Parts: sequence; C-alpha cells; structure tokens
Amino acid sequence: MTAIIITYPEGRINHDQRKELAGTLTDAVLIIECGQIIPAARGAFQIHFRPLPLDHLAIGGTLLTEQPADILFIDLAVMDGYWPDTDRKQVFTNIYAALCAALKTDKPSPTWWINFRVIGEGSWGSRGGALSILDLLDTGAFTAQRAADIRANLLGRPV
Repeated sequence: MTAIIITYPEGRINHDQRKELAGTLTDAVLIIECGQIIPAARGAFQIHFRPLPLDHLAIGGTLLTEQPADILFIDLAVMDGYWPDTDRKQVFTNIYAALCAALKTDKPSPTWWINFRVIGEGSWGSRGGALSILDLLDTGAFTAQRAADIRANLLGRPV
C-alpha cells in the first residue's frame, strides 16, 4: 500500500501528463516495493495530483507569483517493510525518470523534491482497521524474495 501526493503549480502538469504519471509513478515504486510489477498490486497505490495557484506556493521565502520557479513536491508514503538505502535511492531514480519523461525534460530541476516516508508497522489504516504489510505478503503481489526480506526485517527472522 502506497500513497503518492504530487504538489505543483497550476498549469505545470496537464491531463495527458497526469495520465502518464499515474502509471509510471505507480510502477516506479511498485517494482521495488513488491519486487515485481503485477497488475493486481496496482490497486494498492493511490496518486493524488494537487495543483496549487502560484500565490499558494513559495520557495526561498518568495511566492511563485513574484519569482516563478519549476517546483514539484512529492510526498511518498509506504508501509513499513524492507526499505534499505539502496532501494530508497532506486525509488528516487525511478520517480525522477518518470517525471522527466512525462514532463519532457532531460533532467530534474533541483527544486523537485521527494519526501520518502515509511509508515510504521500498525500505523496504516485500511479495510476498517490497522493493516500490516505482513497481511499482504501471501497475496501474490510480492516476489518470494521480497516477502522473505520483509518478514526478516519486521520479525527479525524469516517466516
């Protein structure tokens, strides 16, 4: 289960770009989180696009109405599982690549920021209560290796 919120200046991302990013941002995280891209797992991902008026965004203490800048903020929330630094870095690389492709730019702006948050075990609410990633490991969404890594990380031993 993953939530991605992308906040940006109004007009920066059009409908076709949002349509593309809905899939590519999902896959950018899904391939790492589950160890594979499996269509059934996509339903556990939500992406929220939040365009804001220029006078609702600032950088360096100045509203974008006064000093335009190409800013994006991505808040990525994932369930606790197995997120070593190498996997987090790969998620950043994947997300930036998806953004560059959709927004037709060669490289990300230094003002495109990603906040990677791991929601602690027992702190993700779904299905009417608290949900553990351990409850999802036998759904077929995760590779056997990824499921074993998650179990070992959360339980301290393979299960």
